[in-house]
Amino acid sequence: MKDRFSSILKNKNMAYISSTDSLGKPQITKKVAFILLENFSMMAFTGAVDALVATNLMQSTTMYEVLVVGSEAPATVSDLGIEVAADYSLDKFDATSLNIDVLIVCGGLRVPPKTTLLLRSKLRHADSKDMMLGGLWNGAYFLAEAGLLNGYQCAYHPDGRAMMAEQFWDVSVASRSFIVDRNRISCAGASSSLSMMLEVVRTDCGNEVVSAVEEMLSCDKGLDSPDISTIGVDQNLTLPEKLKISLQLMKNNIEEPLSISEIANWVNISRRQLERMFGNYVNASPSRYYMELRLTRARQLLQQTNKPVAEVAVATGFVSISHFRSCFFQLFEVTPGQFRKSCQAGEHSM
Repeated sequence: MKDRFSSILKNKNMAYISSTDSLGKPQITKKVAFILLENFSMMAFTGAVDALVATNLMQSTTMYEVLVVGSEAPATVSDLGIEVAADYSLDKFDATSLNIDVLIVCGGLRVPPKTTLLLRSKLRHADSKDMMLGGLWNGAYFLAEAGLLNGYQCAYHPDGRAMMAEQFWDVSVASRSFIVDRNRISCAGASSSLSMMLEVVRTDCGNEVVSAVEEMLSCDKGLDSPDISTIGVDQNLTLPEKLKISLQLMKNNIEEPLSISEIANWVNISRRQLERMFGNYVNASPSRYYMELRLTRARQLLQQTNKPVAEVAVATGFVSISHFRSCFFQLFEVTPGQFRKSCQAGEHSM
């Protein structure tokens, strides 16, 4: 019965679905270390970390462990004047003993392209152990200076591309916002670090996990931010108009659901035509999508309000509470009551 709920709305709910059937198949935990240079870009750093932390929420086990390395002091000051505490100082950092998988240098607008013997040594040591190396903003400079980008493409902030091309002839400086070239990753600025890290996640976990993370982190990118959004559909300008109206009818009629035939009549097409459109664009039948839409609203109400379970059932169009419990369990693998208790326990532990 689990395949009853297979629409793209699963990405909306992935962080809340019981982990016995997670998207993707994570292996061992990967360790990702960020070397923070003085005046590093806070936005670039948090964007990259956000991608990893959000991915962990989508999995049954922790996929990524994040470590912070300070360039000198126990804490490094960002471009915003905010100090970020380090797990290790650069001189004490040993990527091999810590089993680091990915090592990323965090640069920024106010980070001068001047390396140190210590940083160069740490990067070359990491390369000798076949670690993935990366740079945020102008972080790729430090990889290039250490001779670790020869024969690779890299992304770099536009203001520094001429310098990079002039100084490092064996490095291909691209005009793209981010680059993943084999075991080298780089991004040109603050806004592209999230996309860069999601490409790493895509390799490790697959497209569906990345879609789930994007659904969670990109819900407010458009002009409108609907309360039940699926990014792939809501921002798809190529959808047939009749399908857009059908989706909106479903969103507007959660408490008193319409029949699929009624929706087809509203948009003046046959039920079969409607089902064909849903199959082509939504990857689910209208009834499956509609059911998961209602269960998404139920999950939100259970999580964000104190409404009794019976009231939540009624508010999401279920006449029978037993039917509501059965459908909710099929999607989330817990009962509505158990889900609410787990949410409350999470609040108390914060």
